[in-house]
Amino acid sequence: MKRSILLLTTLFTISLSSQENKKKKNSLDSIQKLDEIIISTNKILGNKYVAKNRTGSAFYLSTKELQKFNFTDVNRVLKSIPGVTLYEEDGFGLRPNISLRGTSPQRSAKITIMEDGILAAPAPYSSSSAYYFPTIARMEAVEVLKGSSQVQYGPFTTGGAINMISAQIPTEFSGSVRASYGSFNTNQLHAKIGGTSGNIGYVLEYLNYGSDGFKHLPSGKNTGFNKNDIVAKISAKLFPNASIKQRLEFKFQYSDEVGNETYLGLSQNDFDTNPFYRYPSSNNDKMTTDHSQYVITYTIDFKENIRLTTQAYRNNFARNWYKLNDVTINGNTESLSDILEDPTTFSDYYNVVNGTVNSAPDAIALKANNRKYYSQGLQTKLDYHWYTENAFHDIEVGLRYHYDEEDRFQWVDRYGISNAGILNLTTAGTPGTDANRISSANAFASYITYKLKYKNWTFTPGVRYENITLERVDYGKNDTTRSGVNLATRENSVDVFIPGMGANYQFNNDFSLFGGIHKGFSPPGNQVGEQPEESINYELGTRFRAGKLYGEIVGFYNDYSNLLGSDLAATGGTGSLDQFNAGEVIVNGLELLLNYNFSNANSKVSLPITFGYTYTNTEFENSFGSSNSIWGTVAVGDELPYIPKHQFNTSFSIEHKKYEVNLNARYNGAFRTMAGSGTIPTNELVASNFIIDASAKYFINEKFGLTANVINLFDVTYAASRVPAGLRPGHPFGIYGGFQYRF
Repeated sequence: MKRSILLLTTLFTISLSSQENKKKKNSLDSIQKLDEIIISTNKILGNKYVAKNRTGSAFYLSTKELQKFNFTDVNRVLKSIPGVTLYEEDGFGLRPNISLRGTSPQRSAKITIMEDGILAAPAPYSSSSAYYFPTIARMEAVEVLKGSSQVQYGPFTTGGAINMISAQIPTEFSGSVRASYGSFNTNQLHAKIGGTSGNIGYVLEYLNYGSDGFKHLPSGKNTGFNKNDIVAKISAKLFPNASIKQRLEFKFQYSDEVGNETYLGLSQNDFDTNPFYRYPSSNNDKMTTDHSQYVITYTIDFKENIRLTTQAYRNNFARNWYKLNDVTINGNTESLSDILEDPTTFSDYYNVVNGTVNSAPDAIALKANNRKYYSQGLQTKLDYHWYTENAFHDIEVGLRYHYDEEDRFQWVDRYGISNAGILNLTTAGTPGTDANRISSANAFASYITYKLKYKNWTFTPGVRYENITLERVDYGKNDTTRSGVNLATRENSVDVFIPGMGANYQFNNDFSLFGGIHKGFSPPGNQVGEQPEESINYELGTRFRAGKLYGEIVGFYNDYSNLLGSDLAATGGTGSLDQFNAGEVIVNGLELLLNYNFSNANSKVSLPITFGYTYTNTEFENSFGSSNSIWGTVAVGDELPYIPKHQFNTSFSIEHKKYEVNLNARYNGAFRTMAGSGTIPTNELVASNFIIDASAKYFINEKFGLTANVINLFDVTYAASRVPAGLRPGHPFGIYGGFQYRF
């Protein structure tokens, strides 16, 4: 703590102007900020003060903000952050589709996702689609980086990085229990306990949440899920009396999920009639997952200004999404998306999906999308800072060796369906006869950044280097024992330097300008010769305060020389994961964040309001034809799909020491599901929606409180997306009550 105060006091001191009155004002402000500072190796920012003083755009969601609504849906959490666009899929946020500054949102595959500074996607390089996403309900903070300040956190550097902070080891013995229950038998239990005694610290956390789901199957089977999460951490100060401070921490995380989820949506007519209906052909659809993580962190402070942090990590993820895949009649197979888009033309197929005919045997294919992933690596970071008479300097050097792989061992079972909507297994598939291959990646990454703070200026040049080798070993559908008799292999490699430069000028405590330029990068696939996604990205912004109003305005401009698309089943594609070139694209926009408190500093009731707005414009700069369903035939000037032009989020709170009331309203603009321009065709339109959520808390005493939450307060019925196949509804009205206890 002494080291932290010394460093931060210096940072504030060197930024003071020569005018004596400004010196006094800045000195006072610096003292007020000291209690916010968090020094930790697994955080990017650590608090709001650091976020608003970056040379690039950054956002920090604190524990207090996350606990206002206690959302289990990460979509609802991230909607409050300008620059984040997303579309819902299941209504609970189990597998989010997140975009930062116009990157492709499908399965959050084009952003860097981390938990405690460790890459979190199942196979971040070889198969980056986030079929696993860390549970937001157990997080203590969320950090989002955009712009030039993210070059430390690859491999994806175009849109940004999201880092989620899990349970921290408390300095004193403490714990908490939170539980809730409500609509659709939705329940949550979250318990945490931890403390520090002498040189040993620990924390243990358990979270269970689930629901029967808000969709309806004719069989009466629930359409919900159940998920468990366990986190355990233990730390030890090594050689506490030595002059060189050392600390060792071990983290274990485990989660599992069983969910009766499907890729199947509804036709337009069926959605208009009953948006929460599910066709009987999806009755057997089920997602099962199993995830574990192991992390060892070793920190050594050679001196007060030299710290080395090394982490060894291993992530394991297994999942089998057993789900309806297609329909075959008289030897002709049609995709689900085509059937539901035009149920009149494909009426015979639609009747099979809807279970209103006695189908032939084997008409329905249920694919077992059985995959295993693992990723492991070793990363180290050296931070060295020093200060001269009127300047602060900081050099950070990072290295990471990483390996990950995705192992597909899939099969297809075939069913018939009766006109009562009952599925009957007619041909059982053999594991390995649908997809039988391993994709892998070896990656070495390094970076160096330098921070110079001189008077009112801050400069942060940096460069990242990635060397990646991607491979695929395909055993073929006939070699289920993997003898290698029909082995097919391919390999692709890339090495790239990713430079970035940010700057900030602090006019005074109430006004600053920042901006930057950096190279955007996304790894290619394993096809021979495929080029990576590359862009040059610019941003310019200001942070300001005027009385009780403070905020941030940022403009950004991303110039893609080569945008990559991915063939995902989640977007209505084949699911091969092959990437393809979409050419030159321009993405630009504006991000606005405003905060205001209607109450005075000494008021017993606080009345804060926050407003965030994002404008995103996208435009293809070249024409091309694509068989992939998310692009189609593209002409110059067409817009990217699944990126709304306008969205905003506003929240208002009434905060008192005995109670708290919170309202959150979000508007998601209309977006298209195929590349195009002009008026969006009805069959390619996901209409705009405006949703209000609410929460309330009553504190009986300092330890015990009652909670209430309402999702979709006015029960708005809206379409969340048209993929993977057909229209899918957002979460309807739901009300939940519970309690929280802290000790």
